[in-house]
Amino acid sequence: MTPENTQLPARVAWEKVGGLLPVIVQHAVSGAVLMLGFMNREALEATLARRHVVFFSRTRGRLWEKGETSGHYLTVVSLHLDCDADTLLVTAQPAGPVCHTGTATCFGDEPLSGAQRLAFLQTLQDIISQRIAEQPQGSYTARLHAAGMQRVAQKVGEEGVEVALAAVTGSDESLLGECADLIYHLLVLLRERSLDLSAVVHTLQRRHAAPPAAAPSRVSEE
Repeated sequence: MTPENTQLPARVAWEKVGGLLPVIVQHAVSGAVLMLGFMNREALEATLARRHVVFFSRTRGRLWEKGETSGHYLTVVSLHLDCDADTLLVTAQPAGPVCHTGTATCFGDEPLSGAQRLAFLQTLQDIISQRIAEQPQGSYTARLHAAGMQRVAQKVGEEGVEVALAAVTGSDESLLGECADLIYHLLVLLRERSLDLSAVVHTLQRRHAAPPAAAPSRVSEE
């Protein structure tokens, strides 16, 4: 528990919220809004101590740890109090479906933002790392890793050429398929260098934030 989190219960405007703090829980990777619950001070302190989200049940009148019966706990990644100190945002890693109906969130399974769809790349990256670590029989990823960096790099080059050809001569479906193949092999290549997609995103962000390069001055011929 960080010193900042230790002070969190004291910073909440408990009187303003009538002793029950609204809590939005967000997936730490995909950004999906998982659910809304409420915490009293005791529930917030229990959340900080256990590192699992603990709510106060208004219907049962007691604390309840999310997942206490299903095992689908919400492991806390970070906590953020809003500017008015009357709403808490918790980013968490779910251990399974969050909703009691079996859906990934209490708002259903359908991704509600573009960011959630892109977050599958993180899932794919994790699967690639798992395949390389566990070496399951029949795994293409495991075989590609065993072939070494040179073969992985060669595959990236081949897939890049196939993307270019599909863009010029193929259908949209063909192009999408080739792009998917290229992205998969790029993720394997990054894993071989102990890098991940977030490092690529960070590079793009730095480039975007950098001031544009000055245009070369034109020297008059006169």
